Amino acid sequence: MSRTFGLVGLPNAGKSTIFNALTAAGARVEPYPFCTLQAQKGIAPVPDPRLDRLHALFPEKKKVPTTIEVVDIAGLVEGASRGEGLGNQFLADIRNVEAILHVVRCFEAEDVAHPMGELDVKRDIEVVETELLLKDLETLEGRRERIAKTARIGDKQAREELALLDRLIDALKRGVPIRNASLTAEEKEKLKGLAPLTLKPVLFVANVGDSGENEHSRKVAELARERGAGMVVIRGRLEMELSELAEEERREFLREYGIGELAVERLVREAYRLLSVITFYTFVGPEVRAWTVPAGTKAPEAGAVIHTDFRDRFVLAEIMRLEDLEQYRSDKALREAGKILRAGRDYVVQDGDVIHFIVA
Repeated sequence: MSRTFGLVGLPNAGKSTIFNALTAAGARVEPYPFCTLQAQKGIAPVPDPRLDRLHALFPEKKKVPTTIEVVDIAGLVEGASRGEGLGNQFLADIRNVEAILHVVRCFEAEDVAHPMGELDVKRDIEVVETELLLKDLETLEGRRERIAKTARIGDKQAREELALLDRLIDALKRGVPIRNASLTAEEKEKLKGLAPLTLKPVLFVANVGDSGENEHSRKVAELARERGAGMVVIRGRLEMELSELAEEERREFLREYGIGELAVERLVREAYRLLSVITFYTFVGPEVRAWTVPAGTKAPEAGAVIHTDFRDRFVLAEIMRLEDLEQYRSDKALREAGKILRAGRDYVVQDGDVIHFIVA
């Protein structure tokens, strides 16, 4: 199952351009606000050198990377939390994604109007952040009003939730997003039904012109560091054009200009890290495939990602290291060399494990 990321930012920040660069979906791109009226969805494969290495051992099999779902969300404007622009739809679309890719315009272009007149990345970032804070404040205050009476008559769970809401409402009023509120896993679970927007992890995407990094993107990097967030610089228009080329043409361009990889590949990897997931691999059957699970997942639950029956029918997992497979060239040779770990139900899957699940 793909993890979902929402492209968020002011109108004309280049969200649809980045969306096309990531997914090659051909979404409409126009130099005026609200070109995107409804959220568009696309799938982007996650670049994975380890999967490439594993596939090199079994080239006759199909290579299947893990993927992310990218949602191109309509541009946000000041007042969106009160319904300005496409605010209500915008905020509803954000609720449905797991993490936010905050696209910040860092390019100058006379033919592409800035919705607030001139480029100011600090102000542009704060406009988006403020609207998300205000929407969360509205959501939490509404919930508080609904449970306050129950808490007053002594309901223990309601009292605990009320205390949590009061703490978070105070933080939001001070401009502190919920993700910075040091919540326990139990507290996060209590908030699940509310789906607060500022609980979602954020990666900043500085969308620069063809000339690359500039004073605006360096300012975004500084602001991202202040927030403890990640940041990727991308020449959105150029990479969108590259995404339209055939694979070999694209790689030839990168070789000619000495570019190691596309920025969108780095963007996908950094986005993936936001969710604290790990990747394991399988090669039994016609596919060499990457799978992702939350860190800390035990073997039966990891098997259930492949097929739900694997959880109940789990017998054991045979764990291989990619480096050993590359040395011995087959699982049979690994077995003979005693290099396969046979693990039971309590085994916690590690990032990079190559696994053969044995089921009843």
